[in-house]
Amino acid sequence: RHFHHQLTSPFSFRKRSRHLLMPLCRNIFLFLIALLSLLSSVTAADNNNNSNNPSARAAALVNPSATLPPSVDQLPQAQVLPAQTAAMSEVVKTGIPDWAKLLIGAGGIYASFLYYGSLQEDVFRYTTADGLQFKQAWFLQVLEALANVIVGFIGMQFSGPTKGLPLRMFGVSGAAQVSAKACTSLALANGLSFPVATLAKSGKMAPVMAGSLLLGGASYTVREYLQVAAIILGTAIVSMGKKKGGSTSSSTIGVFYIVMSLVLDGVTAGCQKRLKMETAQKGVKPKPYDFMFWTNLFMCLTAVVIAAGLGEIQTGWAFCQGNPEIWANIIKFSICSAVGQSFIFYTISNFDPLVLSTVTTTRKIFSVLLSIFLKGHSLSATGWSGILLACGGILSELEDKTKGKEKHVHKA
Repeated sequence: RHFHHQLTSPFSFRKRSRHLLMPLCRNIFLFLIALLSLLSSVTAADNNNNSNNPSARAAALVNPSATLPPSVDQLPQAQVLPAQTAAMSEVVKTGIPDWAKLLIGAGGIYASFLYYGSLQEDVFRYTTADGLQFKQAWFLQVLEALANVIVGFIGMQFSGPTKGLPLRMFGVSGAAQVSAKACTSLALANGLSFPVATLAKSGKMAPVMAGSLLLGGASYTVREYLQVAAIILGTAIVSMGKKKGGSTSSSTIGVFYIVMSLVLDGVTAGCQKRLKMETAQKGVKPKPYDFMFWTNLFMCLTAVVIAAGLGEIQTGWAFCQGNPEIWANIIKFSICSAVGQSFIFYTISNFDPLVLSTVTTTRKIFSVLLSIFLKGHSLSATGWSGILLACGGILSELEDKTKGKEKHVHKA
């Protein structure tokens, strides 16, 4: 009977699945780190070999990664003139095949950020024997941003730093971005479940639309309104559709923090547009690792100031020292963030931003499903209907972007 219970118990199945999948994810992740290091070395060598080649310099000027902003979710569409397409195609055809590049980029993003999401949930669900939980969200942001600063600095040494950057706008953008990330962490720390938080973050178009409508000069289609409504309504249904006895509840303060995170996402998008304008006015073209280093440097400084003011550096350090298990998870979480960002830059430098948008959008859906199946979340039929509604809104938004891109290409 005990053996039969082990085979049929949903909890036992989730536990066995987690023990099987987590080591596999870790091994894949370590392999991708080594692969990314090799690719960075190859890219740096190619850049040095082509430094005196006029056609290579011309291709570099039209590289869409030159206008890449620091936040993945606000990536602009690359503006490439028809006359430049042939030069870019020639560059893409050389070296590693496109299918292999896509496999490396998408695989790296999936492995890094799926594991990142799992670790983030583990950090805020961790409970000590005394019933204490980790609440120091700003301390976590210090460590995450620091890991990105280190990787960004190393990458910048390979690609070469860009001089004359508008650092003031990098500071404003970094402060807004780290505040948005901290609010997401605070939402999880205050009872909001990971699936609900992830779905809610997918509705970041809502504050952007609201701000544009209030300020005037913006118009949206019925489909765009329906997409945002589906994501918001689906998220609300999921939050109310948990079975009784679920391990996590969506608290009011958690909802408040996720709403604040969405608002700050809108602020970040505005700062990044301003940053792009200022770099264009100064005639400088920041490289991907310039963005990664400077943005995360200011994110780290902002987080250090706020964490020190709240006393989280001392309390967070003490909590981690007393609980080595969570300390290990936080370190791996920070490394996943930095490596994942590197794979994002690798993907955007080789493909259209729409490809990256497709990868990151579907990644969010898989993160939600993995959390439900591996972390013990129990959903009723109503909750599952909310998942389907929200995912439908996300995929519809992605399809809308794809059609818009196709129209742009045809017009060109």
